[in-house]
Amino acid sequence: MDDLNERAKLLLKKLNIDEKKRRVKEIEALSTDPTFWKDNIRAASFMKEMGLMQKEIDLAEEIEKKLESGKTEGLEEMLREIEINVYLSGKYDKGNAIISIHAGQGGVDAMDWAQMLSRMYQRYFERKGFKFEIIDENRGEEAGIKNITFLVEGDYVYGYLKEETGTHRFVRLSPFNSDNLRHTSFALVEVLPYVEEDSDVKIKEDDLEWEFYRASSHGGQNVQKVSSAVRLKHKPTGIVVTCQTERYQAQNREYALKLLRARLASMEEEKKREEERKQKGEYKPASWGNQIRNYVLHPYKQVKDTRTKVEVSDVESVLDGDIDMFIEASLKNKDKFL
Repeated sequence: MDDLNERAKLLLKKLNIDEKKRRVKEIEALSTDPTFWKDNIRAASFMKEMGLMQKEIDLAEEIEKKLESGKTEGLEEMLREIEINVYLSGKYDKGNAIISIHAGQGGVDAMDWAQMLSRMYQRYFERKGFKFEIIDENRGEEAGIKNITFLVEGDYVYGYLKEETGTHRFVRLSPFNSDNLRHTSFALVEVLPYVEEDSDVKIKEDDLEWEFYRASSHGGQNVQKVSSAVRLKHKPTGIVVTCQTERYQAQNREYALKLLRARLASMEEEKKREEERKQKGEYKPASWGNQIRNYVLHPYKQVKDTRTKVEVSDVESVLDGDIDMFIEASLKNKDKFL
């Protein structure tokens, strides 16, 4: 009981509720100005920020009441929720995310595996109540996908999913091999923060190089017959992004800019993590060499996270989107987590 009380007091201190209350009042005051609502994107961002902080304030007040009354029923669950919120305190953690999946080594099997991962994450989004849309997709000639990109919207999307970044390894008897041999495939998952236009990330028009071409993806006759697909290069960094899923060029241009903004923001975050690495020890960037999870269907069934050592034998449930145990374990594995 004493341990639970101490844990609760420490969490309440870390939440800095007084500062959150001050910020809520500040946004409420801003919202009374008629000009506040003229910029819909900015206003929505502020209101989302206020809503999330108000939830934390309400939860903290419930915990304080339980501590005062000595009633601990449900306290453990409340503390668990607050612990996650304490960890998800990064610059972009509370916001939306752009998630890409790229097939790696393994030919058709790898492209099929990339599509299976795509399905897994879509099921996870649905479980969490996140909204998502495909903003770029490049299908394989025979089966599967070469790459796919989602825009995912909801509370704490980036915070929850950023630790999914890395290489995912899949082992099974290949359905694409006439001898039905055991095959190992790889796919890279990349999670980027969604960055609003009025953010610190600034893009100069002179730094952009646009190219327009006919889309190769599905989407109807308009997509196939006109140059609706876009390829955008950011000349100072060499970053290249593509979008081709929408019917009209203007929509694909808009998504390409969103992708570029996310990648630039991610580069800045990477620089900060590199500084942390120098101070705290080894840091592994998102790359093909960093395998974060193994999914094995043969000769046994197991999914094992290489970072947290969490493992389960129900591979089918995992591939159907039940990945909370891996995400929460990854959060608990971080230094910021209590």
